[in-house]
Amino acid sequence: MSHGPSRREFLGTVGAAGIGLGTVDVPGRSDASAASSEPRRAVGFGLGIASYSLRSFSRAYAIQAIRALGTPYVNIKSFHLPYEASEAELKAGRAEFESAGLQIVGGGTVTLHVDTDEDIRRYFEYARVSGMPLMVIAPTRQTLPRIERFVEEYDIAVAIHNHGPTDEHFPGPQDALPIIRDMDPRVGVCLDVGHTARTGIDVAEAAEMAGERLLDLHMKDLADLTSAESQCAVGDGAVPVARLLAALHRMDYRAFVNLEYEIRPSNPLPGMQRSFAFMRGVVEGIEA
Repeated sequence: MSHGPSRREFLGTVGAAGIGLGTVDVPGRSDASAASSEPRRAVGFGLGIASYSLRSFSRAYAIQAIRALGTPYVNIKSFHLPYEASEAELKAGRAEFESAGLQIVGGGTVTLHVDTDEDIRRYFEYARVSGMPLMVIAPTRQTLPRIERFVEEYDIAVAIHNHGPTDEHFPGPQDALPIIRDMDPRVGVCLDVGHTARTGIDVAEAAEMAGERLLDLHMKDLADLTSAESQCAVGDGAVPVARLLAALHRMDYRAFVNLEYEIRPSNPLPGMQRSFAFMRGVVEGIEA
């Protein structure tokens, strides 16, 4: 089965180092077709990119790199739409993504530890202006009730991101579920696959446990399920990625699986392409 450009073709297209790249040409794909390059088919979820993966690069480069990966879906980190930007600057940055055929499916991770209306509203305004239907957040138990009120006011969903065993608030998605059980259904979790695996829980079981509260997912892989430093290209490690994606399909998960490739920040594209090729292959197998 075909997974798109080969590793050699991809490197030839985007450049090995990438930092001096001006424009990424996507062979055989016009601007008009970019937004439909990762269609939803038999599976209900889309494969996208967390722009944190491209944090060492400008917004313009990140946009071109995401298009080169052949997906229109992006979860934007503040490196590419800064919190401190003016409303006009945020609107202009949003327009750059959208005019390139990309669909903004969320933003974050946004830290929401200050339990005041002023601070929480600031970030919901940021998400509103930036066109984010969902914020991936790092809250505390204390800030969640206030956050829920803003979810209701702005109609912007939030997904609690877990950060593994060292996270004093939410090590795994399962730690947030009892707290948000009776909250607005737009308050959910973002399952970070690598961090969840390090808590010792099976990631497919974690997804099923979250059920309808699973609103987003950050995909990564680990060679050693106990070590954050062992991150590798998706499909090269010990995370049961195929079983996880199959579980999402059984659950009729309708949101996004966003690749968050945190390693090799100065040259992430080869690993990102390898990861996408593997994930697409798994999806093709599910659909077969």
